[in-house]
Amino acid sequence: MHALANASDHDPATDANRVAEWLARASAGDPAAWRAIVKEYSRRIFAMAYSLLKNRDQAEEIAQSVLAGVSVTMTSGGYTERGRFDSWLMRVAMNRIRDEARRLRRHAVATDPAVLADARTAPGEPASDRAGLEGLRRALEQLPDPDREVIMLRHHGQMGFKEMAEVLGEPVGTLLARHHRALRKLKDIMESADPGTRADPVREGTR
Repeated sequence: MHALANASDHDPATDANRVAEWLARASAGDPAAWRAIVKEYSRRIFAMAYSLLKNRDQAEEIAQSVLAGVSVTMTSGGYTERGRFDSWLMRVAMNRIRDEARRLRRHAVATDPAVLADARTAPGEPASDRAGLEGLRRALEQLPDPDREVIMLRHHGQMGFKEMAEVLGEPVGTLLARHHRALRKLKDIMESADPGTRADPVREGTR
């Protein structure tokens, strides 16, 4: 499970200051600042969308449409959130992902079982690493949606538990417990699929 990014490795104060500077410049019409925002968040949104929808095209469309909508909101002066930009953006993205998931369930659309880690795995990486990422993808698919959401927000969205609570509208303690259980489920699933391999633990953190 080493493939999951560790959100606790990020300095939230530094990140917040950098993003605040980008937002101020982007709101003033600086295209370079907006490109920096897109680069920072597009992959996170894509990873969350793809993990839940299992369709690369839909995940890319959601990432693009969410960020395009945010651009319009910012340039029109409609961005009035007082909390963290990350939390607001991920809440917008998660709502969009959930809407799309409901639409797909209603219409019973078949989804594309492409590999979650394709965008993050270079062709030259060892086969053992690619196999481990594929095993992680299969294990994630077996988790219930709420468990998968908390894993994706924490490790692909790189969010702290307080931010996750704002996005999901649930208490921090509830999310801490769910995250712990979800990691345990992932570990058990991966080890049962390959009894000879011990899944690497992920440092949970409590931020």
